Amino acid sequence: MNIERHFETHTVENQPVPLAPYNYWANDPLLKQAVRESGVSAPPDILDKFGAIAGAKLAEAGEHANKNKPVFNPFDRYGRRINSVTFHPSYHELMAESMKANVHNYSWQNYQQPGAHVIRAALLFMQCQADAGTTCPLTMTHAAYPALKQGSALPAYWVDKLVHGSYDPRELPAKDKHGITLGMGMTEKQGGSDVRTNTTTATKQADGSYSIVGHKFFFSAPMSDAHLILAQAEGGLSCFLLPRIREDGSLNKVQIQRLKDKLGDWSNASSEVEFTGANAFLVGNEGRGIAVILDMVSLTRLDCMIGSTAIMRQALVQATYHVTHRAAFGKPLIEQPLMQNVLADMTLEWSAHLALTMRVAQAIDTAPNNAQEAAFARIATAIGKYWVCKRAPVLINEAQECLGGIGYVEENILPRLYRQAPLNSIWEGSGNVQCLDVLRALVKEPSTKTALFSVLAQAKGKNTHYDQFLTSLSSQFEDMNNLEIRSRLITEHTALALQAALLLTHYDPKLAASFCETRLGHQHGHTFGTLPAHTPFEHIITLGQLTK
Repeated sequence: MNIERHFETHTVENQPVPLAPYNYWANDPLLKQAVRESGVSAPPDILDKFGAIAGAKLAEAGEHANKNKPVFNPFDRYGRRINSVTFHPSYHELMAESMKANVHNYSWQNYQQPGAHVIRAALLFMQCQADAGTTCPLTMTHAAYPALKQGSALPAYWVDKLVHGSYDPRELPAKDKHGITLGMGMTEKQGGSDVRTNTTTATKQADGSYSIVGHKFFFSAPMSDAHLILAQAEGGLSCFLLPRIREDGSLNKVQIQRLKDKLGDWSNASSEVEFTGANAFLVGNEGRGIAVILDMVSLTRLDCMIGSTAIMRQALVQATYHVTHRAAFGKPLIEQPLMQNVLADMTLEWSAHLALTMRVAQAIDTAPNNAQEAAFARIATAIGKYWVCKRAPVLINEAQECLGGIGYVEENILPRLYRQAPLNSIWEGSGNVQCLDVLRALVKEPSTKTALFSVLAQAKGKNTHYDQFLTSLSSQFEDMNNLEIRSRLITEHTALALQAALLLTHYDPKLAASFCETRLGHQHGHTFGTLPAHTPFEHIITLGQLTK
């Protein structure tokens, strides 16, 4: 008897091999279609090039960066305050490659090119699938540009190094670096989203700069070269650029108290800080702080939509791959009727989120030269941020179920995606803030309602369920009674109507019809996998699968 064979208890069968690296652009047909439908007829080569990098090298780096969290080093070995955060080399690789591909500045380098924001949205969509943590500093750097442009007293190198710079993690004054990254510090303990209650003060100095005293409860990406913050100046709440290192090479007086121990977003650092006379520069005019950052907020909310859609995409890829290569009850899981229902349902959901996200990016693209698109962007960003980000946790959890127990262990990406999923619904204004912003837009800017229903009208007559839903939605908007308390439901219904309109006018007819029947015609349960039996399951699943 062979003693070694005696102890061979099993062989591994009926389990997939790990999903091989793949091109996030070339193998995603719906992403390519969404970009085309959003006004980019000839996508640039950078999308394919970065897709190959993101789906291979950066995906691997994302694993390492999340397994090796940032480490806070408050002092050097001799007791000097250094306020340093050390990152794993994979974090720097993610940042360097992403900034090389212009994820942080494509919109501004190509602002005269049609579809610049759409292309940049596609770049971020791929980057976020590799690692959502580094999406945070890339997003804030990108979104800071409109605010920096209002800083008439700022040295020109701040804007120049954002628009034309490359990643440079060296601890030097911004003027001496190849490129910069920017963070945000808006919220305080006592106020949160109610930033008008901020207590941090800004006192003007003889040289025109300001001395900042106070705190920030959430100070994102503390190793950024500078942060945009809000503080109370003599003229009211104002926006300031606060460098980490001054031009003379000394550390600014920003004391990091601790790093946040977060549910997810592990590759990135978030912190609490105290300002003890930190040097900062006014951006815009005193008392206009909120007005200065409005464009920044709009852009970061779009990125929340992009990020949620991206991690839902990656969860769907992982689930579909697994069930394609695993069998049960005599045939592959992907051929089992109930599993087909689940996968088709998730594909419907994700496709609608992608369509809405890219349509908002298109509106931001055209807003400078089109008042109606600007109005649509104003309201659709809040609508989309509310609904798209809300749906990420439930979809990703369903993807975990497709894998079973393996979907719950840290050896694959799904637990990381699930931890990440709630972030975007909280960051840049949680659900109630978004719904109140929708109401505020309707009241203060009536053109937003006109623009919204103009987009919705484009799909009228294409589907009975849609037409009936649109009539009901119009009535909800006309009823002004208890509008605030009903605002979540109205926002949800508007998001669904927008998604249906976009699918009906631009995407696969069977996909659009199934979405309208289930989401608008109420032929659907409260969980995934509850589509009607006549749904073209295989057709819909194929639309979301990776191309060979």
